[in-house]
Amino acid sequence: MSVEAALAGGFAGTLVLTTMLRAASEAGLTRIDLPFLLGSATDRTRAKALGYVLHFIAGQIFALGYWALFLAVGHSSWWLGMLFGLGHAMFAGTALVNILLPLVHPRMGTPLTSAPEVALLEPPGFLMLNYGLATPMVSLAAHLAYGALIGAFMSLAS
Repeated sequence: MSVEAALAGGFAGTLVLTTMLRAASEAGLTRIDLPFLLGSATDRTRAKALGYVLHFIAGQIFALGYWALFLAVGHSSWWLGMLFGLGHAMFAGTALVNILLPLVHPRMGTPLTSAPEVALLEPPGFLMLNYGLATPMVSLAAHLAYGALIGAFMSLAS
């Protein structure tokens, strides 16, 4: 199984995932803006540009994780990629945005912070529900597409 195929699938998957989240935000289904959320950890002026770069880097790192999982299982397919995408979405909507991101993001609020402490971004909350009721479903659909693309790329390369 090709690591290059996993990275190519990860790039395509991140492009689709980011586009789906951005389109859902523009359509008013969610208030989540991952590139801004990631990029605003440093310079708010260039937050979205930096955030897109960081999100694509993260997409490549996760693609390597998917590749390792496909190697461990000994099989790759779009449907198995979607299954991995389900786990990825659950991780992203719980531990990643609520535990790990606040540890490294100086502006990310938590239930333990107050507004006067620092300029805060609203904490995403469980499954990112603080950014709208449709956010978990949008995130799930985007992560399923991401996983399916990595699985498809890897299957085609085999």
